[in-house]
Amino acid sequence: MRRTRLTHAGVAALLMIGSWTAAGTLPAAASDTGPATSAASSPTAPEPASAGLLQAMQRDFGLTRSEAEARLSAERRATDAVPEAREAAGSAYGGAWLDSTDGELTVAVTEEAGAATLKAVRAAGAAVRTVEHSAATLDAAKARIDRLDAPDGVSSWSVDPAANTVVVNVARERKNDNDVRRFVAEAREAGPVTVRTVREPARTFAAGTVGGDPYYTGNVRCSIGFSVHGGFVTAGHCGGAGAAVRGWDGSHIGHFQGSSFPGNDYAWVNVGSGWWTVPVVLGWGTVPDQLVRGSAEAPVGASVCRSGSTTRWHCGRVLAKNETVNYSQGAVHQMTKTSVCAQPGDSGGAFISGDQAQGVTSGGWGNCSSGGETWFQPVNEILNRYGLTLHTA
Repeated sequence: MRRTRLTHAGVAALLMIGSWTAAGTLPAAASDTGPATSAASSPTAPEPASAGLLQAMQRDFGLTRSEAEARLSAERRATDAVPEAREAAGSAYGGAWLDSTDGELTVAVTEEAGAATLKAVRAAGAAVRTVEHSAATLDAAKARIDRLDAPDGVSSWSVDPAANTVVVNVARERKNDNDVRRFVAEAREAGPVTVRTVREPARTFAAGTVGGDPYYTGNVRCSIGFSVHGGFVTAGHCGGAGAAVRGWDGSHIGHFQGSSFPGNDYAWVNVGSGWWTVPVVLGWGTVPDQLVRGSAEAPVGASVCRSGSTTRWHCGRVLAKNETVNYSQGAVHQMTKTSVCAQPGDSGGAFISGDQAQGVTSGGWGNCSSGGETWFQPVNEILNRYGLTLHTA
């Protein structure tokens, strides 16, 4: 790779897959593969977040800079508190979520939790809510629904800890279809289920050529997600294992070393031939680039931002985790749903909360004019699956 500026790097991409050689791919948000700028090499102490991330949060959430910084601080505290609170709750644990308005972390517990358990959960830094169903019960119900054959009118399903139920999302115009109603009836037999409607079914995003630093495999076009030592991670629907990858300038980068879609939507590509990696999520000249310093998982309710080559920086909240998404190509499991919008060309891009990597863009519904929702494949799952190490600042 021969270039001198990070601001020219590509972002990850979503594509419509009929086969690995299907036309219609989309460029999307990327970490980067280029020399580090002064931001990447600065020896100063870590800031709460980059100016670009704060600007995007102010724009998308209607916050002041100090309010955005306060929200990130509260989310970092909540991220650190969740594991301790979950351990304290034990078998009574019912899930956790963050209130984005006041930054309060809430942990749900069942009625079996005694006074000592409640005290320990609060000591971890969380408020407590008593619920009927444990997280284990809800997870088991979702797992049973995962084994059902979902029709196209069913968009996704996941555990909603605040509602203490499994939420099944169906497309508004398809909710009365016989096959959708049959699926919902079977899902209700699996455990506590609530049905909600969304405007459209889930889909991957197809698009033609857009600006940014894409990579190519065959006639499929995608973009980089997060840098790892030895390569980068991206969406699995971008290419099959062994496929050759070319960079934005047509030069050889490497090959897909592993790829999974559907079922999962992740992949990783090795980097060589003069290309290299840096721990950066691109701002595309709209906002400064964001350094990546880790991959601590943000809780439900936390803010999260996405970098994509079509719509660039957009922010929203984490809405659900471990959601099963029903694409036309097949179901994808263990996804995280967000209120962040996306459009064709944003697929495979980086989702980040503060300076913590969260995942790579997979698909969604809607757009950035009328709104929508987008799912990402959690980055820690990708790292663990392939034994990779995130490249951090």
